Amino acid sequence: MKICLLSYRGNPYCGGQGIYLMYVARELAKLGHQVHAIVGPPYPFPIEGVTYHYIDNHNYFNIKDFVKPDKPFATLQPLNFYEFMASKFGIFPEIESFSIRAYCKLRELLKTHHFDIIHDNQCLGYGFLLIKQFGIPFVSTIHHPLTIDRSTWFEYPSSFFLKTKRILYYPLVMQQYVANKMDMIITVSHDSAKEIYNAFGVPLEKQRVVYNGMDSSIFYPIKTQKRPNSLIFVGNVEDRKKGVIYMLKALTLTKHKVHLTIVDGGAPNRNYVPKWIDKFNLNDRITFTGKIPLDKLVKLYAQTQIALCPSLYEGFGFPAAEAMACELPVIAATGGALPEVVGQHMKTGILVPPRDPYALAEAIDYLIEHPQVRERIGKAARERVLKTFTWENAAKQMVKVYQEAIDAYR
Repeated sequence: MKICLLSYRGNPYCGGQGIYLMYVARELAKLGHQVHAIVGPPYPFPIEGVTYHYIDNHNYFNIKDFVKPDKPFATLQPLNFYEFMASKFGIFPEIESFSIRAYCKLRELLKTHHFDIIHDNQCLGYGFLLIKQFGIPFVSTIHHPLTIDRSTWFEYPSSFFLKTKRILYYPLVMQQYVANKMDMIITVSHDSAKEIYNAFGVPLEKQRVVYNGMDSSIFYPIKTQKRPNSLIFVGNVEDRKKGVIYMLKALTLTKHKVHLTIVDGGAPNRNYVPKWIDKFNLNDRITFTGKIPLDKLVKLYAQTQIALCPSLYEGFGFPAAEAMACELPVIAATGGALPEVVGQHMKTGILVPPRDPYALAEAIDYLIEHPQVRERIGKAARERVLKTFTWENAAKQMVKVYQEAIDAYR
């Protein structure tokens, strides 16, 4: 099977999109399929058996310069100029512009290549309507609908100006329309499938659930000394659906004086959380690492007693699965798909209600006071990950979805 993957951001360090692309492409190639990927910046690392086709992007949303020193006239090109002007109004144009550039790239590639299937990674831009005209089966992965990001953002106090910017930022109308034009939707959990139906109206019978995998060769238990009363949170602290405020509040309620390590994107990506840390007087109990290599993250998991995943919503929840693979007991909120990942309460993890810092604090104290329970849950958690969440299984299931979409065209 000759497969063309699309991802508007390709590097695994840019977030879940890049991680998903890397593992899916790698495992599909291992299964013997011809894999091509049309990718935007930051670009992915080379993978054996995967052919990349690179699409340019000047990142006008984050870099405000009209004139690029290396390409002084680039902004005057029509699509670049649209991106520049849209970003000035707070619109995030990268998704839509990638879809148009992907169409142009595919039109060029189809002169010499024949693809059996095209697989988008949650772009869903208007340019895909043009790609549909090629008559090639076209599926898209939706990790979760962006309506959830927007609704959780509005839970926190903000000015009218900021609220208006957030309404403009999320391309919900475009993604809803394009999602319903796809031949099939792949999603990463049953909860996500329900949310996609609620938000975008995509029928459940048009969706297929394929769980993400976890690389157990990278995330595995290391025997080392645990730091007493130590907690870890991995994620973007500025993403309001991560439930960080409730986690910080819980630290003020525990009977034991705990220390939290936060692995995030670094200081430039922290705006409102430091203010809450000051408000709760937690400065001496929290350490930020910023971006760190995976091997250092695995060592941190090994040195820590408990992992926290207090998200209000997760379409899947990579940090929970990572910690579980390292035999670390996870306390997770029942937000979105986290119960699907963590599994049975008190067997493979501890589940608490979202937005409930008191329940979270109680669970932290319980695990601190019961080291044997921590060890038992940690071992059971890794067994669950090895059995349920592997990228090899995910790729095999995807191929079945591809074949189903191809057969529907015949």
